Amino acid sequence: MGQTITQPHEPICKLGDSLGFAMTGIAKAMPSEHVDFLDQWLSDGKHGEMDYLANHRDVRVDPAQLLEGAQSVICVADRYPHQTDLPAPDPAGRIARYAWGDDYHKVLKKRLMQLADTLREQYPDQQFRVAVDTAPIPEREHAHHAGLGWIGKHTLLIHPDQGSWFALGVIVTTLLITPTVDSLMSDHCGSCTRCIDACPTNCITPYQLDASRCISYLTLEHRSEISTDLQQQMGNWLAGCDICQEVCPHNRPRPQIDTAPYHERYTPRPPAPTLNLLEVLNWTAADRQQAFIGSALKRMKLEMVKRNAVIASGNYLQDNTNAPLLAKLRDLSMDFNESEMVRHTAKDVIKRLDQPSS
Repeated sequence: MGQTITQPHEPICKLGDSLGFAMTGIAKAMPSEHVDFLDQWLSDGKHGEMDYLANHRDVRVDPAQLLEGAQSVICVADRYPHQTDLPAPDPAGRIARYAWGDDYHKVLKKRLMQLADTLREQYPDQQFRVAVDTAPIPEREHAHHAGLGWIGKHTLLIHPDQGSWFALGVIVTTLLITPTVDSLMSDHCGSCTRCIDACPTNCITPYQLDASRCISYLTLEHRSEISTDLQQQMGNWLAGCDICQEVCPHNRPRPQIDTAPYHERYTPRPPAPTLNLLEVLNWTAADRQQAFIGSALKRMKLEMVKRNAVIASGNYLQDNTNAPLLAKLRDLSMDFNESEMVRHTAKDVIKRLDQPSS
């Protein structure tokens, strides 16, 4: 058997730069350092209804289980915009920034596939497996080892100069590549607890997230009714949540963040940055499909979108008067053509709104 030759990382990182990634780095394909933590997290039920996290646990903790003979993980970060001049309707349901433009899964994956295809031509005896949220692999941990940032207290990847407005993707490969860094980037969170203090549902403890309470999880992943104790904490978030990133000092306004380029397909477009809540409550299946064409939100079922809009509407009406919106909630609470989840959620909200103020 011939000697395995380690390839330099510089040409591969330059390929990533040429494809428009904000950052490209290489990490060794090592088993996770946090297996015990993951097992405890799953045992505590902090993954909520995301059963796939437990079902693919063995693959998740070791890239060699995803691709036999894996030697390296090529990690990329794709920047998405965090500012927009698009108008916001009233009453408005907010959408997380990563979904303001086209679906990052497709935009990022297409260029990752280009990178993988180029490398296959150069190294025909090697294998390359692309993943953008499509395979059970801890992208953030590998990106940390590749020098793209550190994992903050809110569990997201942060770069000291570029912040955290990124989508991540990886290529697991049998090609042996020199890592881009010799040592891990130090943690710059320090004593800051802004993300922890700002989270409305108290789902963040240092370097740990209780996903079952996270607004992003509740709006996008949770398929059943949301407990009433969490509803009032969800504010006007219709899809996802950005609060922990909004308050992070590393995302403070400055030229390298505010003027940093991003792929043109991430340019904010409707439904960004918000949707009119009353319109969403009147949506049909065709309306939902039309609104989410090309969006990462297209996986949200109609009943989930309406459930979220009901909750956001109730929170809006706690401090504002809007007779048509209130009337629509009352109608939904008694409309047997609506799903049971939407109807029950509307009843919960109406009950809370009808309670006299203390």
